[in-house]
Amino acid sequence: MVSQTDSNARESVIVVMDAKRNKGMVDALDWALKHCVRRRDTVIVIGVLGEMGKKNATHCFPLNMGINISGILEKLEFSSGHTELKPRDVEEELERKREQYQAILQPFTRKCKRNEVKLEVTLAARICPIEITLKEAQNPNTRWIVLDSHLKKYKMCIYWNVECNVAVMKGKDVATLMPSRAPKPEHSPVSSERADAETWPDDQPLNDPEHVNPNAVEEGESPILQTPRGPSWYPLQYRAGFPREFSFDEIKEITNGFSDTICEEGNLKIYEGVLENTPVIVKSIQEDERFWSMLTILSRVRHRNIMNIVGYCCSGTNGLLISDYPCLYNFAMKLQCDISAINLTWRARWYTAIEIGGSLRYLHEECPDGPIVHQSVCSSNIVYSHGYSPMLSNFITAKWHKEEVQCNGNSSGKCPNLEEDKRVYVDVHDYGLFLVELISGKVAGCFPHENEGQSLKDWALPLLESDLITHLVDPRLADKDDDSKVVHCMARAALLCLKNDSGRSISISEVLAVVRGDQRAILQF
Repeated sequence: MVSQTDSNARESVIVVMDAKRNKGMVDALDWALKHCVRRRDTVIVIGVLGEMGKKNATHCFPLNMGINISGILEKLEFSSGHTELKPRDVEEELERKREQYQAILQPFTRKCKRNEVKLEVTLAARICPIEITLKEAQNPNTRWIVLDSHLKKYKMCIYWNVECNVAVMKGKDVATLMPSRAPKPEHSPVSSERADAETWPDDQPLNDPEHVNPNAVEEGESPILQTPRGPSWYPLQYRAGFPREFSFDEIKEITNGFSDTICEEGNLKIYEGVLENTPVIVKSIQEDERFWSMLTILSRVRHRNIMNIVGYCCSGTNGLLISDYPCLYNFAMKLQCDISAINLTWRARWYTAIEIGGSLRYLHEECPDGPIVHQSVCSSNIVYSHGYSPMLSNFITAKWHKEEVQCNGNSSGKCPNLEEDKRVYVDVHDYGLFLVELISGKVAGCFPHENEGQSLKDWALPLLESDLITHLVDPRLADKDDDSKVVHCMARAALLCLKNDSGRSISISEVLAVVRGDQRAILQF
């Protein structure tokens, strides 16, 4: 038996596999044992099952099954707070997967035993692959993380949150290597996860003009100075010469012949690639009208908190849009992962609300060619790239708010009155729901009671109306610093967005003033 001291001294290799697939499921483990694992290492195999019994379901509810293969010791652990989860509903599928894993991994256990390698196996269902991987990678002795090719869409988020080597399978015995990054400096690149206390003294009121710099937060400025990390650190959208038109051959070179597909949904395909040593994504859109609408809008907007395009290409029936890779993934994923959610302090969440609100104000009130409505404001469409401020992304449903503006760029007529045009309120309402996500730590699309007919708004609105904010706040921040001021400011603004009884459309500027703690704006409503 291995002693506790010996176990702690072992270096570990984490192998994350898609447990739903059969063919090629163990390619990642086989590659890791050949190229990464040393004698007396610990190999941690994580089999990701997703949400069993539901097609295309999201990973919202934790359910882990750990299997010690050598001892055939099995146990089921159900997280507290999810009483609606019924173990008997998934018992048969768990049993089938348990038996399948034992049969598949048996040859590997013998190989590990010969080399004194400790093998630990976990089947994870209803939990985000990023969360369980990062939890395992907290061990400072973690040397490698090897990802199944079917899980490659998570690679950048995992890579930017760990300091070990990462390998992503491309095929049998072929992997893409991502070497370990240098230890993070005092100023972390993840600016929005660590807001510097010096930018907002605790003893000053939020609406004190002498101590709150509106330009530092209202216009999307990061509260922490960034440290340049080399030529590929700054997103391409900020560099001179972009956006520009690319040839189809250039796109093929960027995407390595369209070999790395991130996702495919309907007429939309998303590929990953590299341009000027910087990771990018390429969206291939088959619908001509939707492509030209996105290109027309994104070619005219410029804001720090908007994920813009790097370039475009028109090829046959497909339109291609290039943008920076959201290396730190989206806000919804951060809220679903306990590790990153805890790092999103109240102050960091407040800054995020200010920055995203600033991007909406720009779209609604400051665009030189007329107002734009995003129509899909939610935590899933707010991304982080290279540690800069959060950015509003996914303009696939965005509409120009000026009927006279056509896709060819010609414009005429007078800008409509935003207060009287209720179409803008779609974004204001969605922004209010995003504020609820910030406060509660819950993702609207993965709300636990949604299958029972209760949405996140249905759950949150009575609490907001009754001022029961303590019942609404994210329990993962219960033991953190008490920033009740910003929580109450966001709650007031959320109620204003979600329940508008004033008989007119509330503008995003008015909502943003409430978020910032402007007493005049608060008293007005």
